[in-house]
Amino acid sequence: MNKTLWKRATDLLGLLPQSVILLMARVGVASVFLKSGLLKVQSWDVAVQLFRDEYRVPILPPEIAAQMAATFELSCSALLIAGLATRLATLPLLGMIVVIQTFVYPDAWTDHLMWSSLLILILTRGPGALSVDHLLGSLVSNARRAPQAS
Repeated sequence: MNKTLWKRATDLLGLLPQSVILLMARVGVASVFLKSGLLKVQSWDVAVQLFRDEYRVPILPPEIAAQMAATFELSCSALLIAGLATRLATLPLLGMIVVIQTFVYPDAWTDHLMWSSLLILILTRGPGALSVDHLLGSLVSNARRAPQAS
């Protein structure tokens, strides 16, 4: 391929705003956890049974493990989609991935690597401009710059 054509193509790709990429990452990884949390809530007895028989998370009783998982999956997914407390919302999900990889599905490392990569991208780069965090940060910044009324 012609170097000039390749350079033009990569320059064009570079025009995609990082905020769009971060929004896609937030929604993409949140959808995985949101779907899982909704399934747990919709079939609670089945979810607890899975934690008892298949997942067998150490230390925690199945009922508590299922409750914690559903709570984190639903709340952190909602926060990620909105882009609110975004970096904080990545931490419980990353912790869940470590537990799932270590104790539940060690052979599913490719999925876990993909989810972790998206969450680490969000954790290290923030939610992007298309987020409530960015909006709140702008409002606070503007309020600090506004002249004080006497």
